[in-house]
Amino acid sequence: MSLSVRPRRLFALRFRLARQLTLGALAGLGAFAALTAAFAALTLHALGSSWAAINAGDPVVSGLWSLLAVLAGLATCALGGVLLSAPPRPEGIRLPRRAAEDLFALLDDTAARLGIDPVRHVFVTDHMNAHVAQRPRWGCVGPLQTCLMIGLPLVHSLSPAQFGAVLAHELAHLAAQRQGWGGVGAHLRAWWVRTIDRAVDRFPWFDAPLERMTQRYCITMLRLARIEEFEADALAASLVGHGLMGDALVEVGLKARFLERDFWPHVDAHGSRRRRPRLRPYRDLALGVQAGFTRTVSEHAVALEEAGGERFALHPSLHQRLSALGVRCRVPEGEVVSAAERYLAPLLPSLAWVFDRAWWRMARENRRQRRNRARYEMVRED
Repeated sequence: MSLSVRPRRLFALRFRLARQLTLGALAGLGAFAALTAAFAALTLHALGSSWAAINAGDPVVSGLWSLLAVLAGLATCALGGVLLSAPPRPEGIRLPRRAAEDLFALLDDTAARLGIDPVRHVFVTDHMNAHVAQRPRWGCVGPLQTCLMIGLPLVHSLSPAQFGAVLAHELAHLAAQRQGWGGVGAHLRAWWVRTIDRAVDRFPWFDAPLERMTQRYCITMLRLARIEEFEADALAASLVGHGLMGDALVEVGLKARFLERDFWPHVDAHGSRRRRPRLRPYRDLALGVQAGFTRTVSEHAVALEEAGGERFALHPSLHQRLSALGVRCRVPEGEVVSAAERYLAPLLPSLAWVFDRAWWRMARENRRQRRNRARYEMVRED
């Protein structure tokens, strides 16, 4: 995507793409609903015809109609299961307001500055990211409820100011793209994509034609997602400053690379060598980030150069986002206090304990699978 396009034209393009994709989603969902209704009507008609044939004393015809009713009923259930795919529930640990009043005060202040309703549902996850999700109250339909998911590794990796910039970026998605009918349109687009995925899983023989039919739609969805990231960056930067927004993006990218390539491989290797791992990675995450991550520019020059982004990534590359903000790519200076210590200090032991237990269970399951594979290989060789 060319960044020579002026921001206003780019964001106007975002509105047109969102409208186009929403209409396409409505058409696709309507077609699935009509097909489901047609099979349901065929089921009822076949049942009625089967009963009429019984009354007419024609058991053979009645049996054929009954068979058709069963097949049509199965098709109705299959299509209904594909269509009625509710979005996933928020994952993570629900964060009560009274347990993190400073964090909610920051969210309330950011929401007020953006002119949106405050976010009342916040969850802490074990991922290195943060994102906002909107889900209908009753599964596929109902008023949209907004949830914010915050990764514990992310909070340990950022300074309070950088974390505030990331939260401003996430809430900017709501302010610019998910207000009113914008949120409904995003829900419909996500519903249609889930329907496509479930249809491919449920009907593998329909994979190739469905992919040809929806390939352009999915590519346009990726294009829309990247424009939305640029727009959220620009809106967040207007609140916190372009320099701080750029520093937050670089810090997230470098810390995510460090955790993925250095921290977690060592943690997983430790867990695979011991029957009962003594390590508690989420309890020691803050120390691991502070002790293992270096801020020498030469150490990260390669990482910054590699941040080119994947072809089908939902987010633009780091260099594209910094270029759009008009800031240079640099390694930010470190802070003594992390966002986790500033906003989640009383909760950190409890949060770490929950995620560490989940990691222990996963490590135990991985060891069990490796033992089973080893036994299988021994038996196969014999």
